[in-house]
Amino acid sequence: MSRPRNYGRVTLWLLITPLLNSIASAANDDCPASRLHLSEPPYDNYLLSDCHTSSHVIVTSPVRGGKDLDPRLLVAWPAGNSGIAIYFEPENGVRGSLGLNLENATSTGNALESLDLGSTDSKNENPRVGVTGLVHFDSPAILTIPILGSIRAIRDYSEGGKTLHPKLQNAVAVVPGDVPGGAAIYRDWLDKQTTTWLTFAQTGDVDAVKIIPGDRYTLRFGQGTYNFTATFNYPQMSQLSPQQVLNSGSQDLVAQNPDQTTSLSFLSYKSKILAGTWRFLTYFGRDSMISVLLMRSILSQGEGGAIEAAISAVLERVNKNDGTVCHEEVIGDYATFLNQQNGVDSSAPSCDYKMVDTDYYLPIVMKDYFVDTETGKDRAEDFLNTKASFLQENAGTSYRDLAQSTAEKIMKTSAPFAASQSIENLIQLKNGESVGEWRDSNNGLGGGRIPYDVNTALVPAGLRAVGRLARDGFFTGHEDWKTLADEYAQIWEDKTLDFFKVTVPANEARDLVTQYVKEAGSSAPAFSERITGDVVFYGLALNGDNNQPIVRVMNTDDCFRLFLLDTTNQTQLSSFLDQTANNILAPFPVGLSTEAGLLVANPAYGGSQSYADNWSNSQYHGTVIWSWQLAMMAAGLQRQLDRCGGDKPGKSASDTHSSIYKFFSFSI
Repeated sequence: MSRPRNYGRVTLWLLITPLLNSIASAANDDCPASRLHLSEPPYDNYLLSDCHTSSHVIVTSPVRGGKDLDPRLLVAWPAGNSGIAIYFEPENGVRGSLGLNLENATSTGNALESLDLGSTDSKNENPRVGVTGLVHFDSPAILTIPILGSIRAIRDYSEGGKTLHPKLQNAVAVVPGDVPGGAAIYRDWLDKQTTTWLTFAQTGDVDAVKIIPGDRYTLRFGQGTYNFTATFNYPQMSQLSPQQVLNSGSQDLVAQNPDQTTSLSFLSYKSKILAGTWRFLTYFGRDSMISVLLMRSILSQGEGGAIEAAISAVLERVNKNDGTVCHEEVIGDYATFLNQQNGVDSSAPSCDYKMVDTDYYLPIVMKDYFVDTETGKDRAEDFLNTKASFLQENAGTSYRDLAQSTAEKIMKTSAPFAASQSIENLIQLKNGESVGEWRDSNNGLGGGRIPYDVNTALVPAGLRAVGRLARDGFFTGHEDWKTLADEYAQIWEDKTLDFFKVTVPANEARDLVTQYVKEAGSSAPAFSERITGDVVFYGLALNGDNNQPIVRVMNTDDCFRLFLLDTTNQTQLSSFLDQTANNILAPFPVGLSTEAGLLVANPAYGGSQSYADNWSNSQYHGTVIWSWQLAMMAAGLQRQLDRCGGDKPGKSASDTHSSIYKFFSFSI
């Protein structure tokens, strides 16, 4: 499929640096490690997990094809959404000339070993854990920037215009070590309890690590190999092993797909399922619920299983006052930082509630598990009676009450459109926010305020789920929801699509595609001769930039409607399936198809240079491929084909269905 304490404590551990490998090996005798190495030049990724801690180490080496990148060693920890990033430059000053890599230890044959050093701080009983390894520099290097504490702080630097927060950076200390030739960097977190340490030691006859005084202390390394250890003493989470994250019927996947199941395990914990590593590596509500919906058939169920971990994490973070589901949590050092920015001396976690799509996934995923599976049915009562504890403001509130608050919000906000089908009554982004659903980058929706996926798929699917949950007794005091939710859903299913429909006459479509290829500066063919009739698709959003009533970008968000709904308006359904089949089978830039998969956006029909610029292949939600959208499209097509009758999609009666089946067969 992005954050150190007392000088004496640091030097104490430098004294025993030579013993760290033996300590790690002894610890791992009774705690076997899970390892994964993924090389994607100029990046080398190493995942290492055991019963003590989980670490993701990334080495960025410009000489391996990333000459515009800064050499970097990054360590990311799921616990506390924390980590370390250290940036280097070549001593010779030639950008792109410094290469670095991890080396395997001769004693173990591994690039990394996990560390559990026990408690080293009288003020903090948490064990100091982390990772150790050998890093090799192929020429002398200068460590220029160390960022220790929070993944969010690292992300602010790497993706936020090289933003460094003085309050965090000023606490970074660089000290010499008692072990000759070594040095250490550490930082006390703002909570006055946690510390992150990074130490370096010589191996063999390499140059001693040299501290270079200046505005900020930096370190100089010679050509050769150094031992590094990265540790911290924040509370750890209980990880689900590859066997634990999968259900009994899917255990063979561990052997068949070891890389994928190890990656899945690295992101799966008993308290929550995490978004991708390293840049996020914490709770994101939408991501975890989409993952559960797409992977429910293989994930572990029941108490302590992956599905309940994901659902409980969402419920724990619901805003109980208005039912809004949390998009992203803020925890660890960054939580303290933001609290202090607001004048509050606290390390309490907080949540981002700006998204408008995430609410609807909650009843959908609850219905999918607690109504549609036998294990879920058996677990529902005990699960819903669980009391929340993660957010202070939710402490003691039952999961049932938190789920009901979200359902109440869904019913309330969907009622205006059910009563009067106007643009004004559709779901819009929140005031002051430029994002609100999965295309949450600056140009993702082209300034649109009323997103296609939310209004045509997520709202009616959420309403259907609320109705079913109500009929199964999940809510109290809302008997009317048993029928009213479905009445609302029917209106949203049938009456929203036309607001987003774009029809481009064939002659105009051919001209626009040809014009787009020129504006994009592409040497690829336009395939305009493939356009033999009107091009039809549903725009990304309404009320876009430059007074665009519809953001005229063809897209893959049809997958939400295919995957989440069983619509009954047959005329509309046939037309919808037909345009979906045409667009996913047609080659880009006529449609969405490429040799690598479906693009999530095709701006060829926008008719202006801004469309080509805003949805380029360098944009986060531009002419790029997202794997989960491919998976949802395939699963959605399968769902619709299954409704046609017969066990095999190939038995469908219409040409449209046959076309869809050709794509489905290709995509999987």
